[in-house]
Amino acid sequence: MSEQDVQDWIGKQVAASDVVLFMKGTKDMPQCGFSMQVAQILNHLGVDFKDINVLDDMSVREGVKTYSNWPTVPQLYVKGEFVGGCDIVREMFQAGELQEMLNTKGVTNNAQTQTA
Repeated sequence: MSEQDVQDWIGKQVAASDVVLFMKGTKDMPQCGFSMQVAQILNHLGVDFKDINVLDDMSVREGVKTYSNWPTVPQLYVKGEFVGGCDIVREMFQAGELQEMLNTKGVTNNAQTQTA
């Protein structure tokens, strides 16, 4: 795939699902601690999310960094908007901001689960 094809594919994935996590590994078998933390937060909140394993395709692994202008993986997208990586997602979760964002954007989650 050309670089533009990769960018187009990433854009389609982000647009096709309410919540998309580009991660190392899968939600059932994360391959790095940072990806595992974000997946655990989303699972804890009861959020249904699409996981994309960047280890399956080096062009996607590098392409998502270009797409978001963010240098690391995991990367979380909610309703097409780039949220951030592990540290940002964890901080937002602990402050209740992630849950607020999900609610504001109409993403189904467990509203009772407010913080860690």
